[in-house]
Amino acid sequence: MESEEPLAKKVKIEPDESKEITDVKDEIDVKNIKKESNYRLCPYLDTINRQFLDFDFEKLCSVSLTRINVYACLVCGKYFQGRGTNTHAYTHSVAESHHVFLNLHTLKFYCLPDNYEIIDSSLDDIKYLLNPIFTEDQIKMLDVSSKLTRAIDGSLYTPGIVGLNNIKANDYCNVVLQALSHVKPLRDYFLREESYSNVKRPPGDSTYLLVTRFGELMRKLWNPRNFKVHVSPHEMLQAVVLWSRKKFQFTEQGDPIDFLSWFLNELHRALNGNKKRKSSIIYRSFLGSMKIYSRKIPPTELDDKQKRTLLATPEYQETVTESPFLYLTCDLPPPPLFIDEFRENIIPQVNLYQLLTKFNGQTEKEYKTYKENFMKRFEITQLPPYLILYIKRFTKNTFYVEKNPTIVNFPVKNVDIGEFLTPENKEKHKNTIYDLVANIVHDGEPDKGTYRVHILQKSTGKWYEMQDLHVIDILPQMITLTEAYIQIYELRNV
Repeated sequence: MESEEPLAKKVKIEPDESKEITDVKDEIDVKNIKKESNYRLCPYLDTINRQFLDFDFEKLCSVSLTRINVYACLVCGKYFQGRGTNTHAYTHSVAESHHVFLNLHTLKFYCLPDNYEIIDSSLDDIKYLLNPIFTEDQIKMLDVSSKLTRAIDGSLYTPGIVGLNNIKANDYCNVVLQALSHVKPLRDYFLREESYSNVKRPPGDSTYLLVTRFGELMRKLWNPRNFKVHVSPHEMLQAVVLWSRKKFQFTEQGDPIDFLSWFLNELHRALNGNKKRKSSIIYRSFLGSMKIYSRKIPPTELDDKQKRTLLATPEYQETVTESPFLYLTCDLPPPPLFIDEFRENIIPQVNLYQLLTKFNGQTEKEYKTYKENFMKRFEITQLPPYLILYIKRFTKNTFYVEKNPTIVNFPVKNVDIGEFLTPENKEKHKNTIYDLVANIVHDGEPDKGTYRVHILQKSTGKWYEMQDLHVIDILPQMITLTEAYIQIYELRNV
């Protein structure tokens, strides 16, 4: 027992000795910090010019056009590859005396040509500009907070209400992207990268990048710390051109409804969506369903007896199909062909409810194909949380595209779709009242017109008109006087 006593004393550490060990550890840490601080402090931070920083464009080297290991010069805003000796970034640093660079992939800052990492909290705003991050609490406040944000040039803006740059002729894409950015479940989903970062796609399939590009654009549109009051959709549009196989270009005018239809279906597919209603955020937001009743019409040149004989055959019996939809096509009545001299300034008008009678399950409409004619009627069986209405203004004939200028009179609030449902379908729906959240408008001639969009900012209840970079507030009464083309309505949950 006595022999064990000294051993116990050797093992035991007194409080004072423990403090000495802690002090030694702290001293080592301080030495390490001092050693590391040589690599953290940078005398060139005041040369950074935030006015020139723009991370909206494709992240490729401005000299070699490569996308690998690209750095942004924080003095002039240009992109260069590499940071080692003889790289384009290194050469630029020596030639122009621009020293501060940001790796666009790792989000780390470096000083060149000395090639050391800069760690400084004053650069966090630049990092946030490149990659805005939203918490769940911040997202909840987007439709509540009416706080304005100040850009670097001093101008004030509301997050979400910022212009989109028109590269050449991409206003037809811009209006759709702006409208979708104000569909709440879609916006909330794409503002958090965690929502879709675990989606697995087959090897070699690159359509998932369409999802990441849209997420990046959504975060930039709602960024509360933007350096400027507009965003360029350049990377998003590059992805659209690539994955639509050049069907949609930003150098040629296109049709927003074609783009919207393609884009929603591609996003749904890239998110591994299937035919089930809840398989993706796209279907959860926009998918409705209807029954289509269709019957074949006998040729007009036949006599009554031949018609009756044909109508008795199975081929001419009415068929019913259940069909999902992402948007409803509303047909405008044809404008008057002849207007006398006293009525030449009168613009034809129609009520939205009149257009929606097409879907009450009773109204029949004739549809012609190359060989056969059909009578069809439509019955809505399931209403979506967000209802997209496409008002068909353009008709193509052999020679040219014709535009119907009829004004659609519609309420901005309290659009009750319930009156177009059958009693059985109405019982299935707790709520049937919709409020407008976005209204896309076409102005001008069919072949060379332009598009603009009206957006409701929920936090303030104000309406804004956006046409590329131009953003102005507008009275809701003025919205109803425009040539509406695509509308998005939100189902009211009461």
